[in-house]
Amino acid sequence: MNHIQSPDTSDAGIEREILAKGLTAPRVTPSDIEDNIASEHFFTAQQGVIGESCVTGKACGDSGDNPLSLLTFCVLVMKNGFTVTGESACASPKNFDADIGKKIARANAVNKVWPLMGYELKQRLSQR
Repeated sequence: MNHIQSPDTSDAGIEREILAKGLTAPRVTPSDIEDNIASEHFFTAQQGVIGESCVTGKACGDSGDNPLSLLTFCVLVMKNGFTVTGESACASPKNFDADIGKKIARANAVNKVWPLMGYELKQRLSQR
């Protein structure tokens, strides 16, 4: 059986390919994305419900085994104050891993930043 290596479609892999091809026109890079993130926040939907309950004065506490504990959110606060969210949902409680959920939620949030920064770059380029 032939083993064909899959192309590296990660942000870092694509960045390496762009650099290897000598493409030097203005563009958004992974480091541009990271440089524009002021802070990042993670929580599960269950933590959000508990927090909302505490803020509104309802009884707050952990309700034990809850499917909301399998939904992880990432909120990226950009340097200009704009917020972007990402999420990760786990179907099986036995597979839930908080660190993996955070990584996936963050990656999904970062994927939403690319078109925003691409638009901003295009706007600047169109005004030259």
